[in-house]
Amino acid sequence: MPVFTFEAMDGTGKVVRDDVEAANRDDAIAQIRSMGYFPTKIKQKAGAPSTGRAGAGVIAYTEETSARKRGFFSGVRFKDLAQFTVQLATLQDAGLPIVRSLRILEGQMKSGNLKSILTEVAEDVEGGSSFSEALSKHPKVFDRLYVNMVKAGEAGGVLETILNRLADFMEKSLRLKRRIIGASVYPIVVLSVAVLIIAGIMVFVIPKFEKMFSDIGVPLPPTTELLLAVARLVQSFWFLIPAIPIGLFVLLKLMGTSSGGRSFIDRTKLRLPLIGPVLKKSYIARFARTLGTLIASGVPILDALSIVKEAIGNSVIEDAVEDVHGSIKEGETVAGPLKTSGVFDDVFINMVDVGEETGELDKMLNKIADNYDEEVDVAVESMTSVLEPIMIVGMGAIVGFVVVSLFMPLVSLIEKL
Repeated sequence: MPVFTFEAMDGTGKVVRDDVEAANRDDAIAQIRSMGYFPTKIKQKAGAPSTGRAGAGVIAYTEETSARKRGFFSGVRFKDLAQFTVQLATLQDAGLPIVRSLRILEGQMKSGNLKSILTEVAEDVEGGSSFSEALSKHPKVFDRLYVNMVKAGEAGGVLETILNRLADFMEKSLRLKRRIIGASVYPIVVLSVAVLIIAGIMVFVIPKFEKMFSDIGVPLPPTTELLLAVARLVQSFWFLIPAIPIGLFVLLKLMGTSSGGRSFIDRTKLRLPLIGPVLKKSYIARFARTLGTLIASGVPILDALSIVKEAIGNSVIEDAVEDVHGSIKEGETVAGPLKTSGVFDDVFINMVDVGEETGELDKMLNKIADNYDEEVDVAVESMTSVLEPIMIVGMGAIVGFVVVSLFMPLVSLIEKL
């Protein structure tokens, strides 16, 4: 009879590893559950005899899973994933089994990628996989941060606590993202409208003035000559107005595919006036909150740093995290390499140092993240308040230049008359 090696959790959350003899995988799962254990991993021992039924079941499952995976070309919105995590944490707090919780959420969800993925995850968990293993089969939706936190919650028997932390983390990340996007909408809209209006003046209004000046034969001042030259340029190459931003976007994307280009772009972002400080604070807040959440969830510090490195989104901060990883591997502290990176300020480094000394690094990191989130709020409001007068003055200067350039020849003509 085939022998299956399994991992399971007992009622207290303790991990149990043992072997069981069964005719097939389903019988093995039934035996494990009859012992009062919740199976998280089950695998037939190498070299053990297998039944044709069991082998066929594995092949059929593999082909079905592959086919289903090929059907997902797009991911899931972060907003929907955050909402799912909050709801799942609530159901787990109520004491519902994980499979029933997944089925409830799947049933109330609208058709889409997330609903289909939840169906697969629930089926995998029912088949004996752990929740984290089932999630790891969908890396485009559930990243390493998500999967490793769930895995830590399963290992410690505190899945509901971990899900609450993960839900809180995702909600705060979503709020920060919304604030930054909301602050960017106004200047982008105003700038776009301004460009369209000025382009319209150049294409439709100025040519009429140019014809009038030509008929009159009055000498044109240098500012008017410049304005007419710019208008002719816009009339000849108007298609470049939408092509330039699209081309810049494509160029930045291509540069981002190489390590050197990505490093240049990320460093430039942090050095931009007004926007750079806001981005830097948001990156540091993400780093602190992610690392603090992982450490509080029981993820080992080296594993946590590896996950954080992938979650930051800026190569400058990633290099600093890599230095911290190497430092801790050699038995040193976290604060030291953060200071030498030149990215983090003294307040951040001192708070991390205190957290290490007191053994409460996770709590300190979350406090740092809260402080930086508040600073990002203030910085975003300040940036918006500064951009508004700059754009108004800029628009006024452009309109004033156009008006003066067009009417100066008329004034000189009136003076001659």
